[in-house]
Amino acid sequence: MAPPNITAAKEPLKILMLHGYTQSGPLFHSKTRALEKALTKALPTHDIRFSYPTGPVRLDPADIPGYNGTSANKDEEPEPAYGWWRRKDLPSPTSNREPEIVYTGLQDGLARIAETIKTEGPFDGVIGFSQGACAAGMVAGLLEPGRRRSFVFAANTRDVERFPSSFDPFHEEGSSQPQLKFAIIYSGFPAPGTRYSTFYEPPLTTPTLHFLGTLDGVVEEARSRALIERCKKAREAVHPGGHFLPSQRPWLDAAVGFVQECLEKDKDGGGEGGRGKKKKEENVEDMDVPF
Repeated sequence: MAPPNITAAKEPLKILMLHGYTQSGPLFHSKTRALEKALTKALPTHDIRFSYPTGPVRLDPADIPGYNGTSANKDEEPEPAYGWWRRKDLPSPTSNREPEIVYTGLQDGLARIAETIKTEGPFDGVIGFSQGACAAGMVAGLLEPGRRRSFVFAANTRDVERFPSSFDPFHEEGSSQPQLKFAIIYSGFPAPGTRYSTFYEPPLTTPTLHFLGTLDGVVEEARSRALIERCKKAREAVHPGGHFLPSQRPWLDAAVGFVQECLEKDKDGGGEGGRGKKKKEENVEDMDVPF
């Protein structure tokens, strides 16, 4: 009698994918197929699932950089465009200070991501581009043990953004969503100003890989490095391109190798976001960038 054909069950690996400003989940999916394919091929023992939520902010044509209202076909409608929040520059109360930057709709954007975590998670990692990369850094920090307590402490001393209530369930005992094992940041940047400082205080402990384009005229290098400085376990990969996800082999290999290393460390007990290891918390290039 032939031996039974026993196939080992694949280990689940779920990755949250956050699109950039003026994009959507489906559009971002179309732009990350090479990365998806590379990860799937390199991790054959894992059942990889990618989730592509769409931001809640439906953008008007006037919100889209470069849109001038003209088209060869007057009946042609622009593709639906979304964001996770809108940027608003508030005048400074004093003339010698820079305008204050406020992210309107930020709580709603984070709530949309939290809902995806509840319905499609738990997630092992997050990958984000541009505004979605900023959101990815926030999400990685919000899922770290002790982050909620830091928000509460800071609120007693200064005017800061409140901890998103949509993320409260992930800090309760019994939550299935632990700290993430990795975050990959393409053309990322931190939320600016003291209002959002608690997203990065203390610095993020989730392992992060930051991709910077030497020709990126939308998110300049200094903004991306400001986020790198707020991550304790940051690595960087610099590609000779602009504001996009590089799909050439060296940059795909860098992303794949980083994920493999993070998963291996987590498996050996040296990672930050292992299942069951969560600690219970105590009590376009030259345009104006609207994000």
